[in-house]
Amino acid sequence: MSENYDKRRKVFDMIGRTYAFICAFLLIVITVSIFYFVATKGLSTFIIDKRSIKEFLFGTLWKPDRPNDQGGPAIGSLQFILGSVFVSVFAILISTPLSISAAIFMVEIAKKFGRNLLQPAMEIFVGIPSVVYGWIGLTVLVPFISKYFGGLGFSMLAGILVLTIMVLPTITSVSTDAIKSLPWEIREASYALGATRWQTIRKVVLPAAKPGILTAVVLGLARAFGEALAVQMVIGNSPSLPFSFLQPMSTITSIITMDMANTVTGSTWNNALWSLALLLLLISFGFILIIRLVGRRSMYK
Repeated sequence: MSENYDKRRKVFDMIGRTYAFICAFLLIVITVSIFYFVATKGLSTFIIDKRSIKEFLFGTLWKPDRPNDQGGPAIGSLQFILGSVFVSVFAILISTPLSISAAIFMVEIAKKFGRNLLQPAMEIFVGIPSVVYGWIGLTVLVPFISKYFGGLGFSMLAGILVLTIMVLPTITSVSTDAIKSLPWEIREASYALGATRWQTIRKVVLPAAKPGILTAVVLGLARAFGEALAVQMVIGNSPSLPFSFLQPMSTITSIITMDMANTVTGSTWNNALWSLALLLLLISFGFILIIRLVGRRSMYK
C-alpha cells in the first residue's frame, strides 16, 4: 500500500510540475508575443513611413492627418510625453506623503482603528473602477476648478488630483505591508535604548522599510502613468505643451484612446499611435526593472 501511495504521489507531482511549466511557458510566450506585436506596429512609423525618432520624441506639432500638399503629417509627441510625466509625478508628490503617513498611522499608532476602518476603506478605494473616478472628477472637480481658479476646469490640475486619489490606496497598501513585515524586535531594541515612539518611527522603522516603500511609490507611479480613462475625462485632451496647471492638455494614454478608433490601419496616424503605445510599454518595462532593482537591493542589505 505504501508503494502505491508513493507512485500516486509521484504521478501527481509530475502532473503538477508539467502544468506549472506549461503555464509559465504560455505566460512567457504571451508576453513576448504582445511585445513583438506592439514593437512591429510601433516601429512602422520609422521603418515604413520614414519618420525620424527625433521628430517623434521632440517635436511639438501633432497633425497626423494633415494632407501632403500642406506639408504632410506631423507626429511630434513631446507634449504627450511631458503631459504624462507632469501629471504622474505631481500626483506621486502629493499622494506619497499622505500614503506613508496613513501606513504609519495604521501600523504604528492606531492599530485597531486602522485594521477595522482605514484598511477596509483603502480596499474599497482599490476596487472602484476608473470610470467612476473620472465621472466624479468631471461632475465635481472640473466645475469646482472652473469656478474658483478660472479657466474651463479641464486641466492638468484636474488630472493630477484625480490620479492622486487613484494611486493613494496602492501606495498605502504596499507601504503598510512593508512596515508590517518588519520584526517587532527592532522597535523593542529602539525603545530599550530610550528612543520615543516618533524617534523609533523616523530613525528605525522608516529606514528599515525604505525598500518596500520605494517599491510602493514606483508601483503608484506606474499606475498613474498608465491610467487612461479617468485622466481623459478631466484633462481636456488638447495636444499642446503644458505651461500651466489650469491649461488643458493630453497624455500618452489619453491621445491613444481618443484617436485610435478614428484612424485607418497602416496610415501614418495609426502608426504614430502605435509608436506611442510602444513608448508606453517600454516605460512600463522600465518601472518593472526599477522595482526589481529595489527589491534586489533590499535582499542584499
